[in-house]
Amino acid sequence: MIHPNGFLNHTQAVASTALIPDSLIFDMDGTLWDNVNTYALSWTRGMEKLGYNREVTREELMVLMGKEARVMLNTLVPEWSGKEQDRLFDAVIESYQELVPEMKPVIFDGVLEGLERLSGRYKLFLLSNCEEGGLVNFMKHTQTSHLIADYMEHGMNLMPKHENMKIMIHNNGLQRPVYIGDTDSDSKQSALAHVPFVFVTYGFGVTKDYVLKFDSFTELVNYYLNL
Repeated sequence: MIHPNGFLNHTQAVASTALIPDSLIFDMDGTLWDNVNTYALSWTRGMEKLGYNREVTREELMVLMGKEARVMLNTLVPEWSGKEQDRLFDAVIESYQELVPEMKPVIFDGVLEGLERLSGRYKLFLLSNCEEGGLVNFMKHTQTSHLIADYMEHGMNLMPKHENMKIMIHNNGLQRPVYIGDTDSDSKQSALAHVPFVFVTYGFGVTKDYVLKFDSFTELVNYYLNL
């Protein structure tokens, strides 16, 4: 409903921004690709480097995708001290970097062509709760660095996603950004940053809070190119 003073109410204003954005900010895992098998192996090898014979499975990580590192550590090894958890995470990151040359992530249908097409009309950004260097690995693997105007990772400053979203918006002078992700956590973090959330249903999570949703990346691309 239009507000009596003639202006859009808050919900309408947010939705309007999502309909005609000036920039698109993408989550990585569950939105652009599925690299969980590599992550699971990285966690398992990290455990081994510290002398623990424990397999971390894909199923364990799936429910943690999009979470900050400390949340993941507190879930997987809640009995460990903070210092022990930090040592494990360092070992996990080291293991992941070792696996990067041979990893075989599933890049979701339409992503590579879609990013190329979208970059001709919108400024594209990446924002993830991954470790420092995670988005760089994504861009190198997919050869999409030239399409991305800027990126931010949780590992850069250990700040929550909504704070990094605000920093990205401020640093790049964005006026009408949207955040595109696949989990309820993405939705909540977008709300905290007052950024419209666009949900892709093919990813790792579910949510009821979004202004737009798409069942494929190609559907999303076609929508935004036809505005």
